Amino acid sequence: MKKLSVLLFALFVSLVVSAQNGAYSKGDKLLNVGIGLNSYYSGGIPFGASFEYGVTEDISVGINADYLSHKYGGFGYDWKFTALYFGARANYHFNTLLNINNEKVDVYAGVGLGYRSFKWKDSDYDGEGLKSSYGSGVYFGILAGGKYYFTENIGGFLELGATGSTNVRLGVAFKF
Repeated sequence: MKKLSVLLFALFVSLVVSAQNGAYSKGDKLLNVGIGLNSYYSGGIPFGASFEYGVTEDISVGINADYLSHKYGGFGYDWKFTALYFGARANYHFNTLLNINNEKVDVYAGVGLGYRSFKWKDSDYDGEGLKSSYGSGVYFGILAGGKYYFTENIGGFLELGATGSTNVRLGVAFKF
């Protein structure tokens, strides 16, 4: 998984380096829908979405949600956990600073703050299980990402960092 993350990041950087007015502007409404390529927990595929609004030429603010659930068992035990993340996020878009003049490329980094709900169910086990390792509460996230728009309003994105229940998210980006 680490090699895949490095490969995807290298691909993205090569797109940026070959870039020739960035794909982000004040007033843009941005929607990302994607999956996590890994999980902080013991399995499952994280699904997430974020929506942001461009408040300045370089800063967007918005909300995000993330869902992960996994059921597994063995040795007479059945376990299931569900993690839900809801929060706010803000991103700084580096296109102006880095002089990226390609209408298809958007490079950004940001922070998030929100609430994580973690639920654990087991059918037979009397111990603490994952309940002692993970819990509900406030979370803080930090990320770096980029988008490449295939059309004026639809593209792909890659985000690295703490974006919910994963540290690598890949998906579809929409601009309205």
